[in-house]
Amino acid sequence: MAYTAWQASNAYALGNVVRATTQQGTGFVFRCIVAGTSAATEPSWPKVLYKTKTDVITENDEGYVVDGTVTWAAVSAVSEELQKLSPSAIIELFQLELVSGLHYDPASPPATTTYYFHAGTNELSGNLVWAGTTYSRFPVQADGFEYAGTGQLPTPSLTVANLNGLLTLALIEVNAYTAGNDLINAKVTRIRTLSRYLDAVNFTSGSNPTADPEAEFPREVYYIARKATETRDVITWDLASSFDMQGVAAPKRRALQMCQWKYKGAECTYSGALPTCSKTLESCEQHFGAGVPLPFGGFPGVGQFG
Repeated sequence: MAYTAWQASNAYALGNVVRATTQQGTGFVFRCIVAGTSAATEPSWPKVLYKTKTDVITENDEGYVVDGTVTWAAVSAVSEELQKLSPSAIIELFQLELVSGLHYDPASPPATTTYYFHAGTNELSGNLVWAGTTYSRFPVQADGFEYAGTGQLPTPSLTVANLNGLLTLALIEVNAYTAGNDLINAKVTRIRTLSRYLDAVNFTSGSNPTADPEAEFPREVYYIARKATETRDVITWDLASSFDMQGVAAPKRRALQMCQWKYKGAECTYSGALPTCSKTLESCEQHFGAGVPLPFGGFPGVGQFG
């Protein structure tokens, strides 16, 4: 199924499915669960699947948005096809993005700062076009993306054939700018879709009525943590999620027993007559009153104190 884009001030019936007007990368399309007319401006689409335990929408439900008099629920763009007895093949694509100021001089960027590649073949036995972007046919082996259910984040590896020394040349250029970098912190995006949704140009007939650039799985974003192997034939990188990068700690803000905000500053917001503050919970309550909501939301002692 090719999903039509959302339209402003349009009447939608129960069960109608639309996609966002711009590519979201969430893997979601949106099913009408309350019929009506859409608003004049596109809503802010939900980023999680629609979840409800009852037939009545409540404020505790997730993954829905009210748009004019229409209510949309986020659903998987590929679920219907995957539920078939013989679904079409899964196509795996990769984007490798260099970082300005780390991998190259922003004043004189190289000809290529983002590499697009895929491991499979298509009807043309060559490059593949998805959402108008060409992904080069390249021998790639990627594994370790599965979640084990133990609470530990996946630590995938990406092995790419070093054909004609292309990637070695890229590493040489990167390391000339940042010595010993080896593409560390480069962004790797994994995109998966189904063959029936590929652009029409991929097929010898030049036509594909089910082509849809929005029908994809949720995108997975990783960063290169280290170069594991480089030989004449292949290069292997270990990947990490953004929460598992070397030298990055969460939370970045320290939890202290003293208030970290500037007295009478933008975050403190106190503008009364008291001249000083000891930056303790007791002092905060003296200034704002115990249990009194703060102007920016929350209560004294919640958020600014460890």
